[in-house]
Amino acid sequence: MLAKEEGRKPQKGGGKKRRHPGEDGKGGERKKRAVEEGEKGQGDGGRKRLDALSVGYFRRVGERLSEGFEDNEEREMFVENVLSEVKGKATLVAMDRTGSITLQRLLPLSSPEQVGEVLAELGGESGSEFKAVSCDRCGGHVVESAIRQMSRWMELSQKEPSAEEEEEEEETCGVLEAQVLSLSQVVRDNSAEIIRHVHGSHVVRTLLHVLAGCLGPPRTESRPGAKERNVVPQLTDFEIPTSFWYELKSLTETLMENVNLSVTDAVASAVFQTMLTVCHRKRPKLCNQLLRRIMEYLTSRSAAPGVSPLLVFLKDQASSHLIETIIQLSHKALLRDLYKNHLKGQLVDLALHPIANFPIQRLTASSAKYKLFLRLFDELVQGLEAILAAGHMGVIVQLAESCAESEEKQDELMQCLLHAFHCAEPGSRHVSCLPLFMSLLTYEVYYHSDTAEGATQTEVPLSSICYHGSRLVQALARFKERSLLLSSLRALNPADLLTLASDPAGSHVLQALITTSSDKGRGKILKRLEGLYVQMACSRLGSRVLEAIWNSASVSQRQNIAQELGNTNRLSVTFVWNYTFHLVQMHAHFSLSYLLLPSSPK
Repeated sequence: MLAKEEGRKPQKGGGKKRRHPGEDGKGGERKKRAVEEGEKGQGDGGRKRLDALSVGYFRRVGERLSEGFEDNEEREMFVENVLSEVKGKATLVAMDRTGSITLQRLLPLSSPEQVGEVLAELGGESGSEFKAVSCDRCGGHVVESAIRQMSRWMELSQKEPSAEEEEEEEETCGVLEAQVLSLSQVVRDNSAEIIRHVHGSHVVRTLLHVLAGCLGPPRTESRPGAKERNVVPQLTDFEIPTSFWYELKSLTETLMENVNLSVTDAVASAVFQTMLTVCHRKRPKLCNQLLRRIMEYLTSRSAAPGVSPLLVFLKDQASSHLIETIIQLSHKALLRDLYKNHLKGQLVDLALHPIANFPIQRLTASSAKYKLFLRLFDELVQGLEAILAAGHMGVIVQLAESCAESEEKQDELMQCLLHAFHCAEPGSRHVSCLPLFMSLLTYEVYYHSDTAEGATQTEVPLSSICYHGSRLVQALARFKERSLLLSSLRALNPADLLTLASDPAGSHVLQALITTSSDKGRGKILKRLEGLYVQMACSRLGSRVLEAIWNSASVSQRQNIAQELGNTNRLSVTFVWNYTFHLVQMHAHFSLSYLLLPSSPK
């Protein structure tokens, strides 16, 4: 967990760097004097800041932490020495960029008692100072790191301590527990302000995780230009004190008093999403109560006569994310009520909306295991071509994935897709369905044909394989009837097959079609791939497809693959190629196959 970097601003009090004093016995005194001077006058807009000498000290502490320690005793002594320097000015250190980063790295190495003492100083005598620190761009990270150490609450009890040590450890853990409860009280007293604060809201979200007894990976700052991936973080459960059980209930009650903010403020909405997620994992009954109350609030808002207020919320950037979470966590009765009383007859319009189409995807996914999916499918499939034209492929992909999961409406969806991509009639166009689905292009556009009639122009090379097209075909590959896809795959020429195996999106398609096929169908595909194995093995992506082929192949099929790779002088290149490191793991299998061959190649 690293603090965000502040903009580079000139510090008042000198532009030159000051060297940290040596081990002359006067260094601590000089540093203390410098910190006191910094507390008196330095800062931006009246904000107190660490002086340059202290910043340099904590930078060196960070460098020392990166070097590691020879044993626990050395580490404990180092941590104790640094925390003694922090004592008395923890707030200043936490709200400084360098000091914040150092504290975040130091707290996981500290004992629960030491963490509790740091929190106690940050919160002040009454805990009221937690608000200012939590809402600071640097201090908030420190508070998060500190309360995350509560996950180590049960570590000491697993060491079977003596009676005296046990009493001491209870007091040690009690300090940290008391400070977490104190922080929660401050959040409850200032909930409306903190949950809307861009930095404070993250502290509340971490607090909810800690009180529930589940933690995800530490929050990190994304690199500039890095793509955000919608990956659900893995949560780790841990034991919590009994007091947290009741405090979570109190905190959620307080947050529900500000439920109006969950649909008007994007930052507060994220807090409510976290609350529902952790309660669903650890307190399912409480989660159901919260879901019901939030839905009652959303559906009680005023709207145009005859129009559900949910249709407005679904199209809003902030509230749509909350509704997505509600849909994902809802049980069958709530989903049925949501569709019957609010969304029936509106699904296509919502699927065409740039924001509302995402909750519709979640609804399609959540209903796959219920009969409700049949009603959703019948409504959505009527606007399939319009949804394709709008470019909202996530809806189409999710529809296909839900058909694969529920094993319903598969033939109907396949026929609708054939018509949508203009390859349903004449029947000779069926063999072109795979390239069309993967590229998300109609027959006329892909083959540059202006006429509705005419044979497939096989001279057009495979191209334009896109992400959503790949996901669509992977979902279709899980259908019970996939003969059209396999026939289309076998119609590809060797150059197209090699392109498919080496493409970032296409390689997943080929792998899915091979691994989901029957033994007979897989044999036909492998027959078409003969002569391409060496080129696949020398490709970063193709080698992974070849590995999947090997793992699903029969003994005779493995013999054929080994024969082809063994009969070429480029076998050694295959094994040393930079992108085929994992093929070395298959070397033993190849060696065994050689023994099974009638005559081993030389």
